[in-house]
Amino acid sequence: MITKEQILDAQKKWGEGVVKIGSLKDNRSECEVFSNQFLEKLYAFDVGPVLFKPTKCAIEQFRPTQLKALSYFIAGDDRACKEDTGFAIQPWIKVKFENSDIILQESYAIAMGNYFFTGLDNNEVKVEYTFGYKLIEGELKINLHHSSFPYNPNAVSNA
Repeated sequence: MITKEQILDAQKKWGEGVVKIGSLKDNRSECEVFSNQFLEKLYAFDVGPVLFKPTKCAIEQFRPTQLKALSYFIAGDDRACKEDTGFAIQPWIKVKFENSDIILQESYAIAMGNYFFTGLDNNEVKVEYTFGYKLIEGELKINLHHSSFPYNPNAVSNA
């Protein structure tokens, strides 16, 4: 049975990984190596479908492959999706999860809530998330990642 502590640990590792990616932005080759390792360790691209809908995507909203997820996180000249600017190389200095709730099952769990990204200027950005975690050979891997900015009624048109 997956435990709440395992989810909290997976979230901590994810946040620390995003911060580390940003810290490596000036060393492109090291950033690429670490980012690929981050995706391989924390996401389930190698075992089945991953439903990945990042926050800052409008044209290619869904990223079903590791290559497209990498493009979202670190962009670059050879990025798979042209709209990407490198979300994780912002850089961020802190990521904090605030879970609304967690559903635990035998080998699958879902967490939903807000996460907060702190930039170099100490400004915090609030983002809503839903992550699905699958237990694979004793490790939790993400196979559902949906992020979006909170609803803004001023941004909605009367169409």
